[in-house]
Amino acid sequence: MKKVSKSFRVFEVFNYLFLTLVALICILPFVHVLAISLSSDAAANSGAVTFFPKELSFEAYKYLAAKSEFLQSLLVSVKRVILGSIIGVGTTILCAYPLSKENNDFKARKYYVWIFIFAMLFNGGLIPTYLVVKQVGFIDTIWALVIPGAVATGNIILMLNFFRGIPKALEEAALIDGASHWTILFKVYLPLSTASIATITLFTMVGHWNDWFAPLLYMNDTANYPLATYLQNMIQASSLIKDATDPELIKQLSAIGNKTMQSAQIFLGALPILCVYPFLQKYFAKGITVGSVKG
Repeated sequence: MKKVSKSFRVFEVFNYLFLTLVALICILPFVHVLAISLSSDAAANSGAVTFFPKELSFEAYKYLAAKSEFLQSLLVSVKRVILGSIIGVGTTILCAYPLSKENNDFKARKYYVWIFIFAMLFNGGLIPTYLVVKQVGFIDTIWALVIPGAVATGNIILMLNFFRGIPKALEEAALIDGASHWTILFKVYLPLSTASIATITLFTMVGHWNDWFAPLLYMNDTANYPLATYLQNMIQASSLIKDATDPELIKQLSAIGNKTMQSAQIFLGALPILCVYPFLQKYFAKGITVGSVKG
């Protein structure tokens, strides 16, 4: 058996302690928000809630489950994430594959690279972008939230570096067998790039899910707001009760309170991404070319 030195054991202990501390720093604020959302209004406002609910109450979640605006914004967010991820990852793959080739194989490669780098550093500005979106008829449509940011240069650079790490012998063997570039991309490169695709997909999903500013620009109808924009507007509202007219609704909102309601909305807004992440995280540590070339 391999002998482990005392210094390595000390390092291992401190390493585990440090990583545990980092994990707690990331997890505890989320647990705190969950505890507030499950507490009564009086307990939440008194500051007595830490990491466990006080005076357990599910009224905030019952209210949100019955609120049509919340459910509508959730549906818009899901639709945006699905369309945005498909289009974003698709354009990233189609851009990264030719850019991963050598200059001898793709003569105009360096010009396209400079165009993408320029686009990453500079943009047309807020007003010209809005005018373009308006002129193509995307205002108040889901495409205004998906198309303008579909090509992410950072993701393209990450993807083409993964493609460049795949042994060229695989592509040469496929070309000898008569495969086209489409066949090489879909049957050679993509099966070996599940780790990079999962990473790009997660980045794209999180970006679309968390973006609240673009809908404020491109959506005139609040019914088209995704969840992030809806929550941003609700959290900024000074009071939940001031716009209510139904006596039963006023009584219900009085029992919930703003702080409890906002915490419940924040928790529900982050929950879908937290559910998706564990299924994609396992691909991050996998190699993309292990075992691809034999002998």
